[in-house]
Amino acid sequence: MSDELKRAAAEAALGEVETGMRLGIGTGSTAEHFVRALAERVNAGLDIVGVPTSERTASLCRELGVPLTTLEDCPELDLTVDGADELDGRLTLIKGGGGALLREKIVARASARMIVIADASKKVARLGAFPLPVEVVPFGLAATRRAIDAVLVRLGQGGRVSLRGGITPFVTDGGHHILDIELGQIADADALSRALLEIPGVVDHGLFIGIADAAYLAGEAGVTRLTPAPD
Repeated sequence: MSDELKRAAAEAALGEVETGMRLGIGTGSTAEHFVRALAERVNAGLDIVGVPTSERTASLCRELGVPLTTLEDCPELDLTVDGADELDGRLTLIKGGGGALLREKIVARASARMIVIADASKKVARLGAFPLPVEVVPFGLAATRRAIDAVLVRLGQGGRVSLRGGITPFVTDGGHHILDIELGQIADADALSRALLEIPGVVDHGLFIGIADAAYLAGEAGVTRLTPAPD
């Protein structure tokens, strides 16, 4: 059922795509449904060009005939469509479960709008049940990890930090590692975001704050389009 819901959300978001658009194309299982639906429209004559957020997405796009470009050649995009691991009522997101958070955030920030696609189970009252990914440079990893622990203590935010992949660390498309922080609940996403970005070894983190403009969430009753709730 979950896979069917992901497909339904992806197909609903396709209604926001217009000919001539420059699209950011996300990473992950839900985004792959979007790529497949997009490819059908492209093969039927839809004229778009996409910027993929990962090598995995780029490979699928090429396989299915979705035309691609890069941010170097096309630095301003009209729309990004991507999944999320968690989202709240403000449409603050946790992303990075697939390991592409840095490229996903760069592409989303280069876009006039970002649309999230997900099954309804990804919407939560408070973020944090899904571990927060933090992309870090390999050099000085132990020091960076200690600095993250210190941030959690300073913010009164309990959490356990682990290296994705363990003794064989996961490597992102950018050549970085990912530290996953099990938080349970995030008390203050804005404060945590700022504090993590002050750590020299942190490249970026999976909190997407004030980036998403709308979300298509698919549940058993159908697909709902959400916009950010007021603070």
